[in-house]
Amino acid sequence: MPDGYGSQADYMSLVVEEAKEREKAVQEALHEAFGDFIETRSVEVIIFSNVSALDLATAIIKYPPILKPLLLACNVAARAIERDLQIKNINTYNPRLTNEAVTVIAGYLKPFLPKYLEIPALVALDRCACVDKEIRKEKGRWELLVLEALNRFGKGRFKKRKFDAGGQKFELDAASPEEGPILLAVDVKRIEARRDIHKRCDEIVNKASKLKSASRRAKFAAIVYYPFIDEHINIQNRLKSKNIDAVSFASNSKDSVDSAVRMLLDQLGMAK
Repeated sequence: MPDGYGSQADYMSLVVEEAKEREKAVQEALHEAFGDFIETRSVEVIIFSNVSALDLATAIIKYPPILKPLLLACNVAARAIERDLQIKNINTYNPRLTNEAVTVIAGYLKPFLPKYLEIPALVALDRCACVDKEIRKEKGRWELLVLEALNRFGKGRFKKRKFDAGGQKFELDAASPEEGPILLAVDVKRIEARRDIHKRCDEIVNKASKLKSASRRAKFAAIVYYPFIDEHINIQNRLKSKNIDAVSFASNSKDSVDSAVRMLLDQLGMAK
């Protein structure tokens, strides 16, 4: 990496001592907490200290699904591979890589691998990551539901768009029309926890301000997912701004999204 910028090895070296202390503390705590339920059983273990970088590369080429759990065991993400190895757009769950790229990745991972690791532990790591990925994908579909509803009930067509303000580029989750001056921009925001209210609302307010500075004719609205219904008033109060023309709330269901979108478009005079 260029001077002053850290690689994954640099970051790992900075936290290794803290990680060791945490590992020891957790191990002791687990033994104390579950001492009455601990049993010693025979389990298959991969001795990674005996696996060469070439062996690792051969295994990944032949069995691509093993890459993700190996990355997790090394605490290495796709971003680190892209940053340190300049290998872009890698799908860690279903990698399609050249043999040369896999060889480079294997050599990169080898120093990070533990001396050994139980196969059930690797499988559990992969499962947790897969579940997290699928949940995030499902949440992303909510944004698509909003976009689809805007296109069904709105006067114009909506799509993701970017705009310039103060020399910076900003992205809008949905904006109409698809080309030319923006008439209506909609920020689609999921706020999952109370502690995120301030940050997420500030993001909405800031984007509204930037859009109005770039286009005075444009209207700006927000559709918000926030699971604490009795606290929606708090969100509305934080989003009171001359630059925000409407705010609506929607849950995960299609009916809720449709209702929120129709209410917002009616309020702005943009409904069909």
